[in-house]
Amino acid sequence: MARLGFARRLASADRCLVGTWVKIPALEPIEILADAGFDYIVLDQEHAPLTFDFVYQATVVAQGAGLSVVVRVPDRSGSHLQRLLDAGVDGILVPRVTSVAEADAAVRQMLFSPGGDRGMGITSRAGRWGGLPRPEYLRFGDEEVMRAVQLEERAAIEAVDDILDVAGLNGVFLGLGDLQLSSGLPEPDPVLQKLVDRLLSAAHRRGVPAGTAVRSAAQARAAADRGYRFVMLSNDTSLLRGAAAAAVDAFKGGPNGV
Repeated sequence: MARLGFARRLASADRCLVGTWVKIPALEPIEILADAGFDYIVLDQEHAPLTFDFVYQATVVAQGAGLSVVVRVPDRSGSHLQRLLDAGVDGILVPRVTSVAEADAAVRQMLFSPGGDRGMGITSRAGRWGGLPRPEYLRFGDEEVMRAVQLEERAAIEAVDDILDVAGLNGVFLGLGDLQLSSGLPEPDPVLQKLVDRLLSAAHRRGVPAGTAVRSAAQARAAADRGYRFVMLSNDTSLLRGAAAAAVDAFKGGPNGV
């Protein structure tokens, strides 16, 4: 059976998909996250010291364990996109996109000609080392890989209709924390919430899945109810820290605690 890319997996899902950020450069946490039941992971090269070599290995392990793999690249320069696509990732998230021009430039590098500028590397892992028929290799790359931009500035949200009209863009992610910083508005502020609604409405009208990051399961459920189609619930470091702190606190507060 052909593997589902993340774009088609989102389109065919009857629920909001739940994933988490991976920041620890080790393979064991990825197997643990797969066993825990996450739908996908996002390998975070923007805010964690993840090398291309690790991302490559992590992609193989994660996909083998049933996880979809999205990579948040370090920046919007585009210098990392070709090799990640050749590695066979299921999606790419480009951070800090602020304009139509930046979104278009990023998306074009992830689409094959004539729609874009992605180079054909069929002898790479994405082409099953040359074993995938050329039409299927091209189809999968253009139709099933998620090409998402991360919007986290007020000006970008205000231009969201034009940004989401970029040909080939098939995912959008709201960076709520940075939106609060750039706008100077706290999360409960009605003006900020109207910006969030604006993004979600624009995405819904176009059938573009929208995602965001949350800290708790309750927030993830609320995000799904609000219309997000994929959420990143916490991250591997925070999950480890929370479990470790809870274990120590339980010991110290127990009958034999210190």
